Amino acid sequence: MQPKIDSTSFGSIRVDGKKYGHDILIRRDGTVEKRKKILSKEIYGTSHLLSLEEARHIYESGTEKIIIGTGQTGFVELSIEAEAFFKAKQCKVELLPTPEAIKNWNKSKGKLAAMFHITC
Repeated sequence: MQPKIDSTSFGSIRVDGKKYGHDILIRRDGTVEKRKKILSKEIYGTSHLLSLEEARHIYESGTEKIIIGTGQTGFVELSIEAEAFFKAKQCKVELLPTPEAIKNWNKSKGKLAAMFHITC
């Protein structure tokens, strides 16, 4: 079951009533886990550019769409390699500032996952 995202503000996100003070990943089965942004930070020195390694971690076989909340003002981007990876998997990626991405997540259906950056 897909969890509902209640709200976000700089540095926090609330999912099904539970507040998180870190970036999150929502798996296709609805599991919420801490984002492994170190997978991008080790390569680029920032978690604002999503690496191929992080893309591989986010993607699960059969996922049709991944919604990425790019931060409160939209700083996160896909690396060229991550973009190519998702394209090869025929997985659509929506990059939107986190508040807009949450609105899309809450109304979306299907085989989807999400990652939300909660600062910048």
